[in-house]
Amino acid sequence: MSDKAPHTVQGTDDLLVSLCNSVTRVLNVASTCNVQYSGMVQRIKKTYLKPDIGCFVLFDGGFSGLVIINFSAASAMELYRSYLLNMGMSESDLASSHTSDEVSNVMGELMNQVVGDFTGKIRRELQTHITQNQPKMLVLNKQVQLSVDANLDNPEARRVTFYTASNNIFYLELAVDSTEFIKLHDFDANEVVDPDAIIAQAAPNHASPDTAAVSQQTTGDSETEALLKSLGM
Repeated sequence: MSDKAPHTVQGTDDLLVSLCNSVTRVLNVASTCNVQYSGMVQRIKKTYLKPDIGCFVLFDGGFSGLVIINFSAASAMELYRSYLLNMGMSESDLASSHTSDEVSNVMGELMNQVVGDFTGKIRRELQTHITQNQPKMLVLNKQVQLSVDANLDNPEARRVTFYTASNNIFYLELAVDSTEFIKLHDFDANEVVDPDAIIAQAAPNHASPDTAAVSQQTTGDSETEALLKSLGM
C-alpha cells in the first residue's frame, strides 16, 4: 500500500472562497464595517455590471478570469464613509452622493487592495502568478445593464452576496476558466501580507482627496477607455 498522501485538489469554488475572504479581510480592516458573505453561492451563466456602482478587474497568468463587484448606492456610501472616517477625515470633507468622482476613486482603491491581497494568496498558496489591470469603477444608471465578456475558453461563473454592518448588500461575481490545482508535494505558504500594512500604505493618499482624484484620472483615463473598448463597451 502506498504511503503517499492523497493529492489535494483546488478548483473554482476554492478560488472563490479565497477571493471572498480577501474582500472581507481588507474591507473589515479598512472600514470597520463588519462585512460578511453568504454561506450560499449561485452558479450563473454570465457576469454583469449593474447599478449603482460596478467595478471590474481582469486578470491573467496562471489562469484567466474576471471579477465584478456590484455595489448598491447605500453599500458604496457606507464603505466609503467608514473608510475615510477611519482614516481620520472629518464628516464635512466627505462626498454626499455615490455619483461623486471621489466615491468612485476611493472604492477603486479599496478594490485594488482586495485584488492585491487575493493575488498575493494565489502566489503563496497555489504557487502560481496572476496579474491584473487597475480596477475600473463605473457609476451606472438604473436603466443600464452591461454584460462583460472576458473571452474565456471554458468559463465557470459564480455570484456571492455580501452584507455590511448596516445590512446593505453588494454582490461579487467571478468568472474563470475551468481549472484545477493539484498539490504534488508539501510546501510552506509563507510571506503573509498584513492588511493593516496595506491600509497604512494607502493613508497618505487621503491627505488631499482632490489631488489623488486628479492623479488617478490623469493616469487612468486612457487606460480605462482602451479597456472598455476591448470589452466592446
